[in-house]
Amino acid sequence: MAYVVRSDLPYNGGPLDRAGRRRGDSAWLRDQLAHPERRTIPLWRDRCLLRDGAVLNPPPIEGEPVFLGLDDHVPVFAVDLSALAESDALAAVGADAAVELRRIVGRLAPAEAAVLAYARGLCHWHRNQRYCGGCGAPTKLADGGATRRCADCGRQHFPRIEPAIITLVEAPGEPTRCLLARHAGAAPDAYALLAGFVEVGECLEDAVRREVAEEAGVAIGEVTYRASQAWPFPAGLMLGFHARALSDAIDIDGDELIQARWFSRAELLDRRRARGHLGRPDSIDRYLIESWLHA
Repeated sequence: MAYVVRSDLPYNGGPLDRAGRRRGDSAWLRDQLAHPERRTIPLWRDRCLLRDGAVLNPPPIEGEPVFLGLDDHVPVFAVDLSALAESDALAAVGADAAVELRRIVGRLAPAEAAVLAYARGLCHWHRNQRYCGGCGAPTKLADGGATRRCADCGRQHFPRIEPAIITLVEAPGEPTRCLLARHAGAAPDAYALLAGFVEVGECLEDAVRREVAEEAGVAIGEVTYRASQAWPFPAGLMLGFHARALSDAIDIDGDELIQARWFSRAELLDRRRARGHLGRPDSIDRYLIESWLHA
């Protein structure tokens, strides 16, 4: 089965040079903070701060700057204003709205969306890693924000990524069909691919087989990797797969899933015509479904 490789999945393709070799140089970081063209991305509780619908680039503001990287030698920082009340955060940068990135991603250039997602994920981690998991003492920002260090035991903390698989499952034999499911709490006609977090001691292919078996009762044979997507909401990495079922029997768990069924290509094309799209607009699930439709 031939799939077209796409590098433009939302939140992928970040253009920044993260300058890993320079982050530990405090003098160099001070120079970047003083750079006349320095860019600052303000965030408030994981939301982008906008004015007239545009993402802001305010002058240096109060807060602990997190170095993101270099954009053609121009330093880019993020500042988290979450300690302020929303009205104070807006006033601090001259914004008129605090908006979730996923609400505006459709009108952003892919590179801009990738940078904002990176800023969002890193600031979220800093906000939630204030104390050492080893001894409980406060941690401090280090290496420009790439890490945090414990003030007492010296333990170094790195941002944690939570890998999750998302899978298009194809039925065995003819007619050609794929598996979509309706999750608990979803709208009556909202079907999606199966997904779940990778567990300890589990390879990615095993995670695919376990998730599909647990949720839909479908046994999986061949598993093939397709693509990955940055998903810092707050710390995910989505890994997309195509899998082939050994049987078309379905036995949903009744907990996470309330319905699952096989769809033919013709049925999905009819749904796309009726809805204007398939899958979430910023998610890899759309890519996996569309790739299968055109394979």
